[in-house]
Amino acid sequence: PEETVTSSFASFIHGVQPEHLSKIVRHRSKRMILDSIGVGLVGSTTHVFDIALQYCRELYSPVAVSSVYGKPGIKLSPTLAAFTNGVATHSMDFDDTWHPATHPSGAILPALLAASQMLPPSTKPNGMDFLLAFNVGLEVQGRLMHFSTEAHNIPKRFHPPSVVGTMGSAAATAKLLSLSTAQCTHALGIAASLAGAPMANAATQAKPLHIGNATRLGFEAALLAARGMEANPLILDDIPGCSGFSVFYSVYQPKPLSTPSDHHEFLLEKQDIAFKRFPAHLGMHWVVDAALSVRNLFIHYAGSFSPSLIRTIVLKIPVSKYINRPFPSSEHEARHSFQFNACTALLDGEVGLSSFTESSIHRQELRELLDKVVVEHPEDNVANFDKMYGEVELLLHSGDVLTGKCDTFYGHWRKPLSKESLLKKFRSNASHVLSEEKIETIITMVDNLENLSDSSQL
Repeated sequence: PEETVTSSFASFIHGVQPEHLSKIVRHRSKRMILDSIGVGLVGSTTHVFDIALQYCRELYSPVAVSSVYGKPGIKLSPTLAAFTNGVATHSMDFDDTWHPATHPSGAILPALLAASQMLPPSTKPNGMDFLLAFNVGLEVQGRLMHFSTEAHNIPKRFHPPSVVGTMGSAAATAKLLSLSTAQCTHALGIAASLAGAPMANAATQAKPLHIGNATRLGFEAALLAARGMEANPLILDDIPGCSGFSVFYSVYQPKPLSTPSDHHEFLLEKQDIAFKRFPAHLGMHWVVDAALSVRNLFIHYAGSFSPSLIRTIVLKIPVSKYINRPFPSSEHEARHSFQFNACTALLDGEVGLSSFTESSIHRQELRELLDKVVVEHPEDNVANFDKMYGEVELLLHSGDVLTGKCDTFYGHWRKPLSKESLLKKFRSNASHVLSEEKIETIITMVDNLENLSDSSQL
């Protein structure tokens, strides 16, 4: 039969082998795995995580085989563990971000961790199997994002990980379970029927559910395919008059994924990942670095940071409605507010975990700074994580003007975190729930993932 876009993806998932992963892909993906575990561990301390965990424990009778982030005494059924851990990963918006824009790790890693524990001892995947499946999930997400140019910009309709993340989870789980090519096809088709969440739920407690559902429902799609459920075998193709995966994009131009060979180049090789230094929407990292830059100028100018000397704070940012929030009233709104993050950086000289507590959000001195903010949208500042910039301008009562600008923050794929910074972030996040000994064990295990005989140990 003639090969289709969908069948080419299924053939890739089925046929790709460990030797196709280059050294740089293995290195970058292990950094992602370590960071995502740390983010999930600190995320297990959040209120929204507790809600999700309680929901799973009370409403379902679990086959208790899969572990939950930060809760050593609790196990859930595999798919619910994937869901709960996915919620933890995105509960603070602290997880990695790719371009085109999505959060790739949180949508697939929890499914693979849960599936590894689900499989019987005789068929436990080793570390290299795990690493390969993780990269299959990344590759499928990346390729699907490239099917539409609108995906390159900050989204307006669907939250990307709820769409491509579900597909990536299905592909990664299908690979780990060694499904046939036909079953991989059906896993993608089933996952497409389980995908999608609206951007209107950004900056609410529902947003972490997008990652939880993506990893869980993709996992379930692979399990259903393994048990014989079938779906449309042309789900990724552009069929006039009958939308498949194209339903998520107004412009959709799918391309086949070539059969893996010795020279296959993964997207992760071409496009590194962004790791966040503090728990907020990626766009916030530009304005924070710009605000810190102008804060240093202000201190040099005035001797200390004195808000009373500031008449107006001008933020020059891209047009993106859901992260333009003048007066956020909750932690989730604060994580999605250019104004809040810029003013917090100006006031405190940093943004971190404690910046999003109730007491920090509702400080009078912060509110007084927010009252001074004016937003501008320069035409050259587009809502695109590869092209945007952040600029913070302080207009002083004296008439002087101080300006800070950032077009590449530290942690962006053009300016990656150093190994030391990534480890510092992981240790800080994991220390909220794990002992120092266990933290170092995880670091060593991920660093030597290719040699791990049983990935369920992770």
